[in-house]
Amino acid sequence: MHDARVLVVDDSAAMRALFCDVLEQSRNVRVVGTAANAAEARDQIAEVMPNVLTLDVEMPGMSGIDFLEEIMTSNPLPVVMLSSLTQSGTETSLKAFELGAVECFPKPLKATPEQFAKTVGKLGKIVLAAANSNVRDKPRAKVVRAENVDSFQCNGTIAAFSASMGGVDALSEVFAQFPANCPPTVIVLQTEPAVAQAFIARANKDYACTVKEAADGAALTPGTVHIASDPGKHVVVEPGDPAVLRLVERDPVEGFRPSATLLFGSIARGGRPAIGAVLTGMGEDGAKGLKLLRDAGCRTLAQDRNSATVPQAPAAAVAAGAVDAELKLEDLATAVLSACAAN
Repeated sequence: MHDARVLVVDDSAAMRALFCDVLEQSRNVRVVGTAANAAEARDQIAEVMPNVLTLDVEMPGMSGIDFLEEIMTSNPLPVVMLSSLTQSGTETSLKAFELGAVECFPKPLKATPEQFAKTVGKLGKIVLAAANSNVRDKPRAKVVRAENVDSFQCNGTIAAFSASMGGVDALSEVFAQFPANCPPTVIVLQTEPAVAQAFIARANKDYACTVKEAADGAALTPGTVHIASDPGKHVVVEPGDPAVLRLVERDPVEGFRPSATLLFGSIARGGRPAIGAVLTGMGEDGAKGLKLLRDAGCRTLAQDRNSATVPQAPAAAVAAGAVDAELKLEDLATAVLSACAAN
């Protein structure tokens, strides 16, 4: 892993100073320049050659989202967008993911001092992961629904995924291949809950399957995808016919809540046929749980590290001996459907 050389782009001098201070205190992160607008940022990119940008959404002149599109079209770099968590802010975050942003980080504008310190403290790790990410060389075209999938019949196998940085983009690709009668699916998505809710709403418009926020007591039945992103609760699968989701309040597992390792482990203990996959993301969450799934005789997959936006999580799963196969995203979705299809 190489160090992050970050350019901070924000029209507020106070915010530039704040984020520079936070980042300079982060291990393996160095601020190499600042800019107040897109024009200054262009000059700074050429002069200091950063390997990652933090980019404010709202700037005078060219907006951050327009500048992101310019960057990803002409000179692709890893970009962490800084945005509010208002309704318009979360919609902008989804647009930023479509254009190629690695992550969208919330500006903690109305947080308590304790919340502020906790939230901003994550930024250094995110920027470092972004600096070591795989960046697309062009904006992704809008993903459309797969065709000719109306005949799919599920064999009762549960599909379980984990994802964090780059996860919205990766899951969009997966959902595009899912039929209306998709396998019963549960996902741990490490992102801001407001962003997850906006993503769920958009997914229900764009794709054939039904996508819902994970809820306690929800039955795992064909045709529905359940996404857990609430940082206050874990999600586990309780055996039954059908199996049901349980949201539980307990301490983070290895620093994560919801924990993909806890989700995968609950499925392994339940003895139901299942297939699990670790997609793009930072950290090691999911690796140990996926190993439990594999040891229980379930099929286990990881997104190919060379194509994952952030390869840390898939790499950790492979290193743990938890993965049957590493696959590109389009092949991974096909493999999941194949494992869940009735003969």
